[in-house]
Amino acid sequence: MDINRMYFTEKEVSLFTGRALSTLRNERFHKKGIPYVKVGRSVRYSREEVKNFMEARRIDTEPI
Repeated sequence: MDINRMYFTEKEVSLFTGRALSTLRNERFHKKGIPYVKVGRSVRYSREEVKNFMEARRIDTEPI
C-alpha cells in the first residue's frame, strides 16, 4: 500500500486499521464510521479522514 496516495480502497483501509471489511461496509450502510467517497460502485477513503478517525480514538496513558 502506498501510504502517500490521497485515497485508499476499503481493503487497504481494512488492513491499515485492522477493521473487518464487513464492519466498514456495515458502517457505510448505517452512515457511520469513516467518511468515504463513492464514484459509481467504487468506494474510496481519504488518507486524512482515516488518519483523523484513528487519532480521534487515541487513548493517552500516563508514563510508567
